[in-house]
Amino acid sequence: MEQLDDVKINFESNGLWVLNIALAIVMFGVALGISLDDFKSLFKQPKLVLVGLLSQFMLLPALTFIIIILIKPQASIALGMIMVAACPGGNISNFITHIAGGNTALSISLTAFGTVLAILITPFNFQFYGHLYGPTAQLLKHIELQPLELVKLVLLILGIPLFIGMLVRYKNRKLADRLSGVLKPVSIFVFIAIVGVAFSKNMDVFNNYIHYVLLIGIGHNLLAIVLGFFTAKGFGLSFKNQKTLAIETGIQNSGLGLLLIFTFFNGLGGMAIMAAFWGIWHIISGLILAFYWSYTSSKIVER
Repeated sequence: MEQLDDVKINFESNGLWVLNIALAIVMFGVALGISLDDFKSLFKQPKLVLVGLLSQFMLLPALTFIIIILIKPQASIALGMIMVAACPGGNISNFITHIAGGNTALSISLTAFGTVLAILITPFNFQFYGHLYGPTAQLLKHIELQPLELVKLVLLILGIPLFIGMLVRYKNRKLADRLSGVLKPVSIFVFIAIVGVAFSKNMDVFNNYIHYVLLIGIGHNLLAIVLGFFTAKGFGLSFKNQKTLAIETGIQNSGLGLLLIFTFFNGLGGMAIMAAFWGIWHIISGLILAFYWSYTSSKIVER
């Protein structure tokens, strides 16, 4: 088990550049669906957005740290959990929220605000909690992570595509809708394909160590969903908004996490496997939950 902290996922530098571009295009596609009106919702419904951001950027990293303290996973796995929790919401959360019958407008607003805030909060949360836990702090000493470089990459991958995508939508909404319809599925497919190829070349590592992150990843994700749901419930939000926050908190941008892991941590085994598994599992858990809520809502309507 100790060897996992030393395992590296081999990922060629050319592939890393393509991965950067693919994720930037994914974020550009997401930004094409975001307008300035989405940000105005903060003034119309500040409580909804602030509770959502509280759940995602403050409570989830804190809960993750508590889980790590309790179960004491291998240091590289713990870093993977912290990385995933520090990332903004995943770009499929709006789609899953729509299926679940949640507040899609709130989901889009949280995606917009979360992406902007993540430029600074993702590096901060990762650095803060990573150095707060002894074994991960020790591991980070050997890696010599440069915080400024981390911020610069997050800005490049999230900030610039967000600005350009929103600018295109502001200038030409019809063009933005057409581009979004094409770019989202294509870029996500390319991104998945690249990561798939990377892990196919490291299948022996994945097969040997996946069982170490399987239950941790599933449990971590389910607790994130529960956290979002009951945070919304605790603040007196409607059931529709409770579903939305559950999905937003449980669907994380693990693609960004993987990119950061390949860039700054040389594909550190436990981190990469944790983030990759989360990226697969959160789609499964999100869709199961969404279809369940959709089914139960239709039954209630029939009655």
